[in-house]
Amino acid sequence: MTPELGQLALILALLLALAQSILPLLGAWRGNRALMAVARPAAAGQAVFVAFAFGILVWAFLRFDFSVQYVADNSNLALPWYYRVAAVWGAHEGSLLLWILILNVWTMALAAFSQKLPEVFASRVIAVMGLIAVGFLAFIIFTSDPFGRLLPMPGDGADLNPVLQDPGMTFHPPMLYMGYVGFSVAFAFSIAALLGGELEQAWVRWARPWTNIAWGFLTCGIVAGSWWAYAELGWGGWWFWDPVENASFMPWLVGLALIHAQAVTEKRGSLRAWTILLSIFAFSLSLLGTFLVRSGVLTSVHAFASDPRRGIFILAFLTIVVGGSLLLYALRAPKVVGGKPFKVVSRETVLLIGNLMFAVAAAMVLLGTLFPLIGDALNLGRVSVGPPYFGFLFPLLMLPVVLLLPFGPFLHWGNGEWPALKQVLLRAGIAAAACAIVAAFFVHGQLKAIAGVASLAWLGVGVLLYAVKRWREMPPGRRYPAEMAGMLLAHLGMGVFVAGVLLSESLSVTSDVRMAPGQTQHIGGYDFRFDGAHRTTGPNWSADQGVITVTRDSKAVAVMHPQKRTYLRGQVQTESAVNAGIFRDLYVALGEPMDANHIEGAWSLRLYYKPFIRWIWGGGLLMMLGGFVCAGDKRFRIKQSAKIEEAAAGLQIRETRA
Repeated sequence: MTPELGQLALILALLLALAQSILPLLGAWRGNRALMAVARPAAAGQAVFVAFAFGILVWAFLRFDFSVQYVADNSNLALPWYYRVAAVWGAHEGSLLLWILILNVWTMALAAFSQKLPEVFASRVIAVMGLIAVGFLAFIIFTSDPFGRLLPMPGDGADLNPVLQDPGMTFHPPMLYMGYVGFSVAFAFSIAALLGGELEQAWVRWARPWTNIAWGFLTCGIVAGSWWAYAELGWGGWWFWDPVENASFMPWLVGLALIHAQAVTEKRGSLRAWTILLSIFAFSLSLLGTFLVRSGVLTSVHAFASDPRRGIFILAFLTIVVGGSLLLYALRAPKVVGGKPFKVVSRETVLLIGNLMFAVAAAMVLLGTLFPLIGDALNLGRVSVGPPYFGFLFPLLMLPVVLLLPFGPFLHWGNGEWPALKQVLLRAGIAAAACAIVAAFFVHGQLKAIAGVASLAWLGVGVLLYAVKRWREMPPGRRYPAEMAGMLLAHLGMGVFVAGVLLSESLSVTSDVRMAPGQTQHIGGYDFRFDGAHRTTGPNWSADQGVITVTRDSKAVAVMHPQKRTYLRGQVQTESAVNAGIFRDLYVALGEPMDANHIEGAWSLRLYYKPFIRWIWGGGLLMMLGGFVCAGDKRFRIKQSAKIEEAAAGLQIRETRA
């Protein structure tokens, strides 16, 4: 399999993407069923060619084909096979091919599970997915060819970036891209709804499981990236408000707002225009993240070095997608507005407030991310926007969400009842206050830690009260449908996450020390004894490896082995040692030798005691699981109501006669 076959496969995939996008749209417009029927075969053919091209690139890495420029730049003879596979998406060209492959996976899933949708609507949705594929296939073919030749072929390659030589590289980017690209499905549904205009909220029911799955994958990708940065970079933190971290966080926030807006639209018919707008923004922010990572306009440990042509192409594509979508929205949104009215005290009101907070938070993150670029473009000088800005504003915006979260499930659609809210406020409030008082005795007045315990009690008791209410009032088999169970899991995950953040940030202990063999440092109730360092080797690196024995009350806890690795091309990388636990992490990073002659054997070390930090990722995983469980609700798979079926059938008949 030669690289030229990969190039040819991508060109053929582009041609099929054009057929997938243009012909079904014409068919839906003219009522031509033959043209609409092209959508699924064209999508299948495109997926086959893209998968073939991706397989050729994987094969080139596995067989050390250094005649391919991309392989030579990101691999060498000493790189283990599993990192050679991960290196396929380790830089710009390969990661873009992975993006396109995942787009085809989503499209094929959509084609397979949309058989019961109205033919006109389904063809439009698949066609919109084809239009997105056209943009990305053109991007990779004309600006980012992963199969470009390097002649004469070198005897060995450069190497994969040492930061990327970590198990996290094997699953973090695919999970993140599954979320990024998954929002294209919600986008396609919203554009198809705007093109039709007569389906009211029917499209939302069809779109809801896809949105939940995409959001779940994006949550998984963000959690995996946070854990990877924590374990790999030696800094002991879990989030730095890096511009590329923000690039994934913005669509996550808008996607979270979209999930709740879709629930209102599907159940009550309200917020239809807002739901469509959120669908557009969620995918647009995913494209913006692509632009930030690949344009070269920012510097980040996550960003891909690339030339300006790529940034211009993505910016033009982003402009077309966002501008065209918003123009269509302006023209057609008045046809899909409406819905049942609701009182101030109602479930809709709580969800709407949450929506506004999530949207404002996403706008705040967007402003903080782009402001340095805007300042530089306007010659305002170097402007830095970092953790102080985000760390102050984001918790302020999320506070109303945390406070209102327990009340939402207890409120009825349209009109809530005050007595139920008073019971929640009383019971959850007492639990939160009691836990805060108890926590105050153990954390010595640390306000963040007290707030973390109170938040977990507030949200956890709220979830428990509603679970008990469902158990008492609903018959067996209807107590916890998947949608309800997913909501409870996600809300509980939010409580665990908030507690983990506040407890970890307030109670963590860090110590930068110089230690000679035999010396001991006491932090967080643990004794860290440095037993020296020795040389060790790996498949493509050599390292100084420290030995740290950890005890507590003279009892052995762990023996930790942090490393300072030197790779074959001279790159130096810190490999931290982490002893993980449910309630605390012990974390050691090896610095530099402190005496030039190595007589004393002294080294600089950074020691961390990180309580409850695993709760951050545990809460994120609970939220992810909640999204997946909610998507599995059988209500999204059963036959639609007669009213929706009649509306869909009427639309198809009218458009066929047009």
